[in-house]
Amino acid sequence: MHASHAWRQRLSTGTAVAQEEVNGWYRETPRGKGYVPAMVWGTLQTEAYATIVLRRVVAFLDVPDDVAAGAAKRMERQQVLYDGEHHYDVVLGEQALYTDIGGPKVMTEQLERLLRDIGLPSLSLGVLPRAAEVACVPAPGFNLHGDGRAHYELVSGSVDIVDPAEVDLHEKAFGALSAAACYGDAAEELIRQALAFWRDV
Repeated sequence: MHASHAWRQRLSTGTAVAQEEVNGWYRETPRGKGYVPAMVWGTLQTEAYATIVLRRVVAFLDVPDDVAAGAAKRMERQQVLYDGEHHYDVVLGEQALYTDIGGPKVMTEQLERLLRDIGLPSLSLGVLPRAAEVACVPAPGFNLHGDGRAHYELVSGSVDIVDPAEVDLHEKAFGALSAAACYGDAAEELIRQALAFWRDV
């Protein structure tokens, strides 16, 4: 079973309400998983990075502009990384380190943030190398919130998958992505390579 939610409807009053809804999901998820192939996972974004992402959302969807409030809510979400009650397994695609969100200054600050937080006890952060062989078909990003739900964010809306057999396949896919990703020193090296790229731009 799938449930879809159109962005223009969800964001009809701006981004802050939707961000607070997502914050609730994270607060209620002691253990979660996320695969994000082409941008930085929202809960690790700097305020500058998040502001630009949300500004693009507002402009693209032509919804009310409350970007500052939405970014502030996204920053509040990061409390789950420091409260000692949550743990997240996250795999970023290597492309996420190079997708231009805001230019060299914003990207440099964002990658420095990843290097600072990669060792958090609440976080297992992997980077999937661009040439990695993965034992599943290529897939868009998704989150597993630990409540029997796989969540996708697409161009026109979001989709929640709740059929247990389908959620199990997402767990299997995440396992394959995680197995192919780099962690620890190897992940840090990929981030440092990207950081050097942005510092030289």
